[in-house]
Amino acid sequence: MSANAPATARMVRFDRFGGDDVLHVSRLGVSAPDALQVSVAVAAAGINPVDARIRSGRYPGVGEDRLPYTLGRDVAGVVVECGAQAEKFSVGDAVFGMVDMHGGGYAERVVVDQHALTTTPAGVDAVRAGSIPTAGLTAWQGLFRYGRVTADSTVLVQGGTGGVGHFAIQFAKAAGAYVITTTSTPHVAFARELGADVVIDYETQDLSGVSGVDVVFDLVGGAARAASWAVLVPGGVLVTTRDAPSQEEARAHRVRALRFTVEADGAELAEIAGLVAAGTVTPHISATHPLEQAAAALADIERGHTVGKVVLEVDTGSVELGS
Repeated sequence: MSANAPATARMVRFDRFGGDDVLHVSRLGVSAPDALQVSVAVAAAGINPVDARIRSGRYPGVGEDRLPYTLGRDVAGVVVECGAQAEKFSVGDAVFGMVDMHGGGYAERVVVDQHALTTTPAGVDAVRAGSIPTAGLTAWQGLFRYGRVTADSTVLVQGGTGGVGHFAIQFAKAAGAYVITTTSTPHVAFARELGADVVIDYETQDLSGVSGVDVVFDLVGGAARAASWAVLVPGGVLVTTRDAPSQEEARAHRVRALRFTVEADGAELAEIAGLVAAGTVTPHISATHPLEQAAAALADIERGHTVGKVVLEVDTGSVELGS
């Protein structure tokens, strides 16, 4: 069933790969949901580093055959239409989740698989909900699916104050783990506020005093990863979102090492939502921008060293309704 679905809506698109200047806001027709999909009126859309890589043509999963392309993977909003077999939600439900690699989150309307969404808890606003999906699921899956973090684990989060890292610290602490993290000088206090037991300022310190780590969650790569091998216990694991780790290094240190790509998962998002609703985990929003300033929002991320998340707030007042 459906509410009054719009005939057209604004979307942030690009027709060729490039810098911020290739982005433009277009008004386009809105797709109807397939059988197991729902259409969401977007209230907030999270910004992620992968968005910049996609726009610049540096993400292998999105080639020229996908152009023109609507950016965005994180959305929070309200269900306005359900596919014929989509029974998980009803029209009017507040939801948030992760759009697939076809994109479309930087928009007033988006179609999403119902299993990629979960209900937004009462008391959690759309901006906070919209900040969670990609970064939150990346942190959750890296720690628990692949790192197998438990209350007995010692975890090192390399790069603990960005979008993924600030969730990872909080998730690991919520699980009872002992958490060590690295960050730059301006963000040391923030890392402590997140609950890290040990904060290493990589501008003035190294990992020479660190040992006994069960799980390294590497969000940085390069020299940070190179220094991480030595702190792992035999049988430990290095999990990364960056380039594939050396299996030769892993064997030499008697540890496992793997790279992963985040997957949409409404059930895992529901677990995260419970922690946020309880106040155990707090998404940190460093900046918000309106939809038409998506290029500026993406520039915030590309400059690096943002703490937490940058989010688009979407005003759907200009949506043109169909007859």
